Amino acid sequence: MGSNESWVTEFVLVGFQLSAEMEVLLFWIFSLLYIFSLLANGVILGLICLDLRLHTPMYFFLSHLAVIDMSYASNNVPKMLVNLVNQKRTISFVPCVMQTFLYLGFAATECLVLVAMSYDRYVAICHPLQYTVIMSWRLCMVLAVTSWVFSFLLALVHLILILRLPFCGPHEINHFFCEILSVLKLACADTRLNQVVIFGTCVFILVGPLCLVLVSYSCILLAILRIQSKQGRRKAFSTCSSHLCVVGLYFGSAIVMYMAPKSNHPEEQQKILSLFYSLFNPMLNPLIYSLRNTEVKGALRRVLYRQRHI
Repeated sequence: MGSNESWVTEFVLVGFQLSAEMEVLLFWIFSLLYIFSLLANGVILGLICLDLRLHTPMYFFLSHLAVIDMSYASNNVPKMLVNLVNQKRTISFVPCVMQTFLYLGFAATECLVLVAMSYDRYVAICHPLQYTVIMSWRLCMVLAVTSWVFSFLLALVHLILILRLPFCGPHEINHFFCEILSVLKLACADTRLNQVVIFGTCVFILVGPLCLVLVSYSCILLAILRIQSKQGRRKAFSTCSSHLCVVGLYFGSAIVMYMAPKSNHPEEQQKILSLFYSLFNPMLNPLIYSLRNTEVKGALRRVLYRQRHI
């Protein structure tokens, strides 16, 4: 930076720009949803740890999804809740870029974990006799660790590219958290390199994995249609439908948010999509898996039964 430029030490999170009464109402609604999200994901994680019947590759990946959802929501929502009841909506530079880093890391990890879950379902339905050999615990650990490490290395690249930019002018982020596109708008330099890397990341983390998931489920659908037993078809659809719901919600909202032309999606709409990502998606995932999955409901009944008889 030139000597006549000063480094911005804090930003102002504009938020939703509503009346004070509406913001207080949203505070209570979002607080309840956030608490419910943590409890629901915590219950899913606890059931998987406590019930030996859920110690399978599918639920191993589901436990990672629960951890990601709790972490993802906790990265964005608490600061948003504070800002809803606080007139001073500032965030220091370092916490802001760390929020961006964690946001990108958890989002990318969830994409890759969903791909691993789709591969698990593909092997379970299309190659059932070889399932235990192919989906060994070693492979599951490799897939999980790779998802986490690669995603956060990718987020680190974005962090480094942000830190090379000077922030010397406006300091108001038109968002409720330090979302990367909103932060880049405040840079006092050319951000084309950042934009190119973001688009490349979207292709690699969103479009690529989504194509793999669609290919996996096309093979799964063909395999299900070949199953003669109605009970077998019903069980196969039951195990896959919940995962498809989560994939559709997650990838659909992400692609609309980061790959659709920005002129078609004003900033207020971007905030709503981000809110869905940060609050509603982590809350919906455990609901989808618990309501549509007989094994999870059975595990919950067994745990409650054991607690009653202790």
